[in-house]
Formats: sequence, structure tokens, C-alpha cells
Amino acid sequence: MHPDAAASPPASGRGGPPASGAGRRRLHRDDDGRDALHILPLSILPLGHPGLRRARLIKNVRLETVAEVFNDAQTGSGQITIDQIPLCFGLDADAVARDLHMIRQIAAAASFDIYSLRLELRRLKIDVDEARSLRLSDAKRARLTGYMRVFTRPLIEYVYGTGDAEVTGMDGLLRMFSNPDVAEARRRLQLIADRLDIPVSAIPRFLEDYADVFMSLAYFRQCLDEIVPDVEAFLTWTRELQDSSEVRRDSRRRRMLDDIVRDLTEITTSITGRFESFDLRSRAFWTNINAESFHTIRTLILNHHLTIGGVLCGLAVKMDLWKARFARGGGPVRRMEFIRSEILPGLSQIRAIERSSRAALW
Repeated sequence: MHPDAAASPPASGRGGPPASGAGRRRLHRDDDGRDALHILPLSILPLGHPGLRRARLIKNVRLETVAEVFNDAQTGSGQITIDQIPLCFGLDADAVARDLHMIRQIAAAASFDIYSLRLELRRLKIDVDEARSLRLSDAKRARLTGYMRVFTRPLIEYVYGTGDAEVTGMDGLLRMFSNPDVAEARRRLQLIADRLDIPVSAIPRFLEDYADVFMSLAYFRQCLDEIVPDVEAFLTWTRELQDSSEVRRDSRRRRMLDDIVRDLTEITTSITGRFESFDLRSRAFWTNINAESFHTIRTLILNHHLTIGGVLCGLAVKMDLWKARFARGGGPVRRMEFIRSEILPGLSQIRAIERSSRAALW
């Protein structure tokens, strides 16, 4: 068993609703995995051995990838290293060599959100059914409707001249534009087609691409909005520790805490600024719509999927464990040990990912 097994946050994390009933447990478990930043159900991968498809890869609090073979409220998360998989499942290593090679390849990803996974799997030439496996659950997509209005309103205004049209989700938006019932809307759709240099019949495909790109941005934005308040609360908790007599007397501990506060503040400020830039550029797209401008913003967002996913995944697993461990407080010694053993490892990795991506945005 991996040493982090007892220390890891619940695997459902920020990924969706918990299981409700034995008959639907597997369905909810798969939905949790597809919606989460730190979970990869191995059922997504084209593995040869069916037993392996019941396990999941997860990122632990040190941002290491481990295999999770069970998870429930009573026993916690059962984690093993990838090298221990054949032994745990009673398999011959030679018989599952191809599966292990594939698992090791994808285990190196910085995040297991579906948008980062799409890019990683294509890069590794691992063939999966993206339409089925690499799609957010219906429940998650519904929860993102509010976030998607930021990106659908300019589109509706452009075509209908008003943002008041009632649309629930991207499927409703696609239906609205597939059969517009206003002559002016038809004229504007033709104008979009002309500016994008595509036939009107290709508009639905453009809308699907538009919806997918901005659904990913809405997904990451929701994750950010959940994580930033947790980071701010953690920083307050850490500053309380800085004021304790135990820390004030120890210059080494003071420096460590100062560095952690500085790094987390830098990371959250930087990634929040990235999203503000995406918002500005998406609005600018509708002021000068053309094939090149859409390609530019689409490429920009896709190029940032891996780094956004990596940063948010790292912050999420650390904040989830902090909340699980310290929901009822904790003394200075216990706090300091937690920061040293669980928050510090991997934090420089998160900072490096964010710093590397910042320059690429401008």
C-alpha cells in the first residue's frame, strides 16, 4: 500500500456528486472521475486486461500518480504504485506489459481533467472514443450553464441582436442556431459563414467547436472559483501560524512559511490573470469575427489546457487534504508538520508550471 493512502483526500474531490445507491455506484464513480482534475478512470484507456479497468489513477497530495484500487468512506483510499499493479491484481507482468507501458505514459500528465487528457492521449497516439469517454458528465455540463452564458451571450447577440434569448446549455444553443426562425438571424448567420469562409451548412460544426473550447474554459473557471477561496483561507490559516511563538523563535520555519505564502499568492494571482486575459480575448473575437481570429483564440486556449489543468490539479488536491485534516483546527506543531510534509512537496512544481505559461500568454 502506498504510504499516502491514509493521508489522501476523498477521491470524489471536486469531481461531482457522490454515489447514491449500490446499483448506480459505478456510474457515479465514472462520472466523478471524468469531472475531476486529479482522477483518471482506467476504463477510459484501451487496456487489454479487464481487471485493470476497475482501478483509477489519481494524483496524491505530493502530485505523484498512484493507482487507486478502492475508495470508500469507511476504509479510505487504497493506493499502490504503478509498479505494484501486477502484484496487487495477481497478474503476470509480461502479460500486462503493454497495459503497464500505456499507464506509465499517461501517468506523467500533470492533470487528469478530460481536456488535458485529450491532448495527452493524442500526443501519445493512444486511441480512445473521445465522444464517449472524454466528455464531462451531463450533470457537470448542466452546472456549467451559468459560466457558459459569458461566452454564449455575445454569440446570441451577434446573431439575434439581443442576449435575451432563453438558452439552457450548449445543446440548446446549437438547436437554436440550427433552425433560426428570424430572417435577420438567417442573414447574420450567413454573415458569420462569409467571415469564417465556410458554407452556412458548416455553421453547426463551428458552433460545436466554439462550444467545446469555451466549455473547457468554463470548466476550468469553475474549478478556479472553487479553489481560490480555499487558497485564501489556507493563507490566513498559515499567517496565524506565522504569528505563533514557536514560529517567531525559529528563523528557518519563518522563511519556509514566507516562501509558501509568496508562492501561493503568486500562483493564484497569475492564473486568475490568465483567465481575465481569456475573457478579454473572447469578447474581442466577436468585434472582429473571422477565421483567423477564431483560430487564434482557439489555439490560445488549447495551448493553455495542460498548464491550467496542472496548476489547478495541484492546488485542488492540496487544498482538499488541508480542509479534510484541519476542519476542526489544529495546534502550531501539527500545522507546521502538515505544511512541511504535504504542502511544500510539489509546490515548486506548480509554481514552475504557472511561470512557464505566463510568458506564453503575451
